[in-house]
Amino acid sequence: MKLVLKNTNNFSNSRLNVIAKEKPCLDSAWHYHPEYELLYISKSTGIRFVGDSVAHFKPGDLVLVGPNLPHLWRNDVSYYDTDSERVVKTVVIKFYKNFIGDNTFDAPEFAEINRMLSDAKYGISFGRNISNQLKEELLSLTDIKHTEQLIKLLDILYKLSITNQRQLLSSSDMRQYTPKGAHRIDKVLRFISDNYSKTIALEDVSDIACMTPNSFCRFFKKKTNKSFTGFLNEVRIRHASRLLVQENFPVNDVCFLVGYNSITNFNKQFKKIMGSTPKQYREAI
Repeated sequence: MKLVLKNTNNFSNSRLNVIAKEKPCLDSAWHYHPEYELLYISKSTGIRFVGDSVAHFKPGDLVLVGPNLPHLWRNDVSYYDTDSERVVKTVVIKFYKNFIGDNTFDAPEFAEINRMLSDAKYGISFGRNISNQLKEELLSLTDIKHTEQLIKLLDILYKLSITNQRQLLSSSDMRQYTPKGAHRIDKVLRFISDNYSKTIALEDVSDIACMTPNSFCRFFKKKTNKSFTGFLNEVRIRHASRLLVQENFPVNDVCFLVGYNSITNFNKQFKKIMGSTPKQYREAI
């Protein structure tokens, strides 16, 4: 899972591209690109990584990612089974800031959009209400002419810019301008994503990165803004939160399904990350 600078000139030289995707693992690698990306999940579940943010995604997820901000949407393991019938449906809108014209958003009339686009360097997640309101407009973008897409996207961005239903994702500015060290973090994230339910030792991921444990810890912190242990706990707890909502497994079973050997540690990490105990979280949903 290699962090790469995507060259989108191969499939279009347009300032705006709208793509409908129906394949698992929405992105093949931890990556970044010079365009903004507005991604709407119609059908799909998994874990998304945006900068140093780790969160579960599900239908209705709507996120805006700024230029050069590393990100990855990765489906649950079950999506990759050869006989899997699980469906993925998403709309990915990639655009440059000048998609509607040079310096357009510098005008006072577009101040709200301009501020939102600036905040997108951290990644922005939008609430379920505004996501549902815009669902049909987002899905229709793939079926209309390019001129209509430009106009419709401008309208969508305005509606998103004036809603209070948005949350910044990454806790720091993690924009990338060079792929140095990308292959290492890519391999590590893939390994964690695929094996979080098993015992993962620091030595395991250090070997994958071809580094000593101490060097790897410094490298991982620099690339993700989090310790390896803290990052692994977030991945596990985000998957646990999904199981608690979507399945009827007892809390003790969920603990072991996401890789914990101690229910006490599981409860401690869950409350630290989610703000409540697993039982309280399930009852509140």
